[in-house]
Amino acid sequence: MTTSPDGASRARAALEASGIPFTLTTHGRVSSLAEAAAARGVEPSGIIKTLVVRRGEGDFLLVLVPGDRQISWPKLRELLGVSRMSMPDAATAFEVTGYERGTITPFGATTAWPVVADARVVGQVSIGAGAHGTAATVDGADLVRVLDATVADVTDPL
Repeated sequence: MTTSPDGASRARAALEASGIPFTLTTHGRVSSLAEAAAARGVEPSGIIKTLVVRRGEGDFLLVLVPGDRQISWPKLRELLGVSRMSMPDAATAFEVTGYERGTITPFGATTAWPVVADARVVGQVSIGAGAHGTAATVDGADLVRVLDATVADVTDPL
């Protein structure tokens, strides 16, 4: 477990350790997907949400979802071969990642949960970096590779 004093420091250290090129962007709170995309210099589809999903008791995974899409539960259940899954409450998400909702990232999470990336995580993308208004812009292929993510079509349009 990392002992960095805050989420942004933990995420940055993990990004640096990954060896992939990244650019950190810091901006104030945003109120929409379009505003976040403009602040980060990417298309709305390039904003990547990291969602915590519970497969079973004490068994979680992180799903990378483009900003203009949502998890398709039937597709994700089929991929993982499970019949039930859920999203944990905010306190549990914090407990299993070390990040509060809105700041969750696989980089520097307190547990290295498996990662599933939607097949549309391509090109320049922006993923949260451990604090509100902080994001890392990376190449989607690098992101998938360093996280050893399973890539599949697991989303539907919003």
